[in-house]
Amino acid sequence: MKPLKSCLPESGGSDTIRMLDLTAIAEGRQSMGVYDDLGVRTIINGAGSLTRLGGTRMEAPVLEAMAEAAASFVRIEDLQARAGEVIAEITGAEAGYVVTGAAAGLSLGMAAILAGLDVAKMDQLPDTTGLRNEVVVQRGHRNAYDHALRTAGIKFVEVGYLAYPGAGGTYGWQIDSAINERTAAVACPIIDTPGTVPLAEVAEIAHARGVPVIVDAAASLPPRANLRKFIAEGADLVAYSGGKAIRGPQASGVLAGRADLIASVALQHQDMDVRMATWRSRDLASKGLVAGIPHQGFGRAMKVGREEIVGLITALRRFAAGSDDADRAMYTARTDAIEAGLGSVAGIALSRSAGNGGVIPHLKITVDESVIGKSAYDILGELLDGDPAIALSETHAEFNIISVNPHGIDDSEVEIIIDRLRTVLGAR
Repeated sequence: MKPLKSCLPESGGSDTIRMLDLTAIAEGRQSMGVYDDLGVRTIINGAGSLTRLGGTRMEAPVLEAMAEAAASFVRIEDLQARAGEVIAEITGAEAGYVVTGAAAGLSLGMAAILAGLDVAKMDQLPDTTGLRNEVVVQRGHRNAYDHALRTAGIKFVEVGYLAYPGAGGTYGWQIDSAINERTAAVACPIIDTPGTVPLAEVAEIAHARGVPVIVDAAASLPPRANLRKFIAEGADLVAYSGGKAIRGPQASGVLAGRADLIASVALQHQDMDVRMATWRSRDLASKGLVAGIPHQGFGRAMKVGREEIVGLITALRRFAAGSDDADRAMYTARTDAIEAGLGSVAGIALSRSAGNGGVIPHLKITVDESVIGKSAYDILGELLDGDPAIALSETHAEFNIISVNPHGIDDSEVEIIIDRLRTVLGAR
């Protein structure tokens, strides 16, 4: 394979360009010298595909595709159109689009629902004065990430009760009764909150009232069946992260759904500094579908490069062609090895949880602070501050539980994690 040239000079000011082996980097066998040049420490990632840690490791074919894409120019609308066909084929949707992450997909999808193909409404966003701007959502589905939907200018109308089952949950009639002439959509993120109405029923209710459903499925892969499940259950738009299980670029995502909404996304996202005579999509105007070329739209700040589009599509194809069973076996082997390496350590209890549809098992380490003399937070801090730096999941650290998520771990890092954990836990 051809190596990719680093754009950073060697330390000490030399103009020599260092050559990096993409395959070695993807397999974790060669460190990224660019980080040494910048003075930034690399981290062994046992916490999962977290944005704050850079997402996931891209495989060599994805890196190669991105490097090749960077070497030539294309019309972005042509590339997005072809990418959309691939996404539609894989997800079962009418159309698809590559976005700069699931959050951008939600923002752009909401903008498309609000404006449709009305260029005046596109120009008005995120001011939603006079527009249908209410989005019905179940209280059990509210979360910090729905800020991406609010960015488009909508306001949520919450329905249902918390504290299921004692104080009830959400009922279909509550969703139905909240829909009125101001309702733009129903939001139904894929969050397993007991007592909430499932997507298929939400879609049936919403569609009976002529309202679309937008789904946040950012972290819903694997299993791979979820690539098609949510569209099949009636979602009008679904957003997935590209930089997690799919192993695409961190700043990438998949938006799949109705063709008319994806068309609006493209108009509000792509560079519209064009003239009608040369505009690739001028047939939209000649057919009377749009009044003219929309000005630089709501999504202009969320632009995606040709490298990310090609990288995401390459990664998506590879992911879709893969096997949940093969992945489960690989991640289980890594988790088994770490559990075996820690089994003799006093003051901890080990257990498993089935993450990501049971495909990625997590190892939970419950710390007895009276024996170890350290809290879970103390241990997490020592691991991050140590050499090498290791990040583990802090999701349940307030309960003195540390979790190891094997998704971002290379086989060569398993023994390093065991050794550092044993040291920090006082086992050697």
